[in-house]
Amino acid sequence: MSFAGETKGELCRTALNRKCCTQAEAYGVLLYCNTFSGREIRIITENEAFAQRLPTLFRKAFRLSFDRLPDGEGKYSFGITDPAKLAAVSGTFGMDAGSLANHVNFAVLEEPCCRAAFLRGAFLAGGSVTDPRKAYHLELSTSHYNVSREVPALMREAGFQPKEATRKANYIAYFKQSERIEDFLTAIGAPLAAMEIMNAKLEKNLRGSVNRRVNCDAANLDKAVEAAQVQLEAIRSLEQSGQLEGLPDKLRETARLRLEHPEDTLAELAALCDPPATKSALNHRLRKLVELGQARGEGAGHT
Repeated sequence: MSFAGETKGELCRTALNRKCCTQAEAYGVLLYCNTFSGREIRIITENEAFAQRLPTLFRKAFRLSFDRLPDGEGKYSFGITDPAKLAAVSGTFGMDAGSLANHVNFAVLEEPCCRAAFLRGAFLAGGSVTDPRKAYHLELSTSHYNVSREVPALMREAGFQPKEATRKANYIAYFKQSERIEDFLTAIGAPLAAMEIMNAKLEKNLRGSVNRRVNCDAANLDKAVEAAQVQLEAIRSLEQSGQLEGLPDKLRETARLRLEHPEDTLAELAALCDPPATKSALNHRLRKLVELGQARGEGAGHT
């Protein structure tokens, strides 16, 4: 099952207890479903948990049943066309079924719990959320222009800051910041989905940190290998010219150790010195050998 499907499944486990919240959730479903007019209500979903919740939701919210129920799996289609039932639904939200205007009646969404239930219903009917392992995106989509203006205002009053866009004949309110998606899902009743987003974000950050560390270590290793090659070339140049034997004891010892241990780090070479040297001291000696070797090479080039 997709992450969006799992999220809707979690939301559908929310108990339908208070009538005001049940009606608010049904209101969100209606304003974000496929068709909500004075002649028909039609709700189509592919989510099995939502399909199982709808009959109970409408029975508790309006004391009525659907005229049309799904006849198989796949896409679940629910419908109401009975004029008396449509009038009962519209009357619940202070609307005239004969000229049903799709506005948000804020008077039935005064309590914070009802607003959360309303947004839960809107998400169940017209929402989607991307798998956080791929991207961060949550949206609500409605075909009703007035609803698309009023619901984002409601969301902003609740502390959310959605962005808005138009896609074909639909109006979209969406979030792309992981923290805002987490807060929204928690508020409407999906804390486990919100936690999944947090975990995915932590995993991404950890993987990025490890990759940066590996890249940094690889770059440092490349630099160390390159430096060792320069040192070896300089020492061999001094050896071939006979200059190496005339150098101070510490420089001769450093040259010998580098020739015998070409792949050792500075710390490892420093520990082999007698007596052991510091990394700084050994690095200074190697730089001196490189300078002498390069100077010898330049001198040979001019002869």
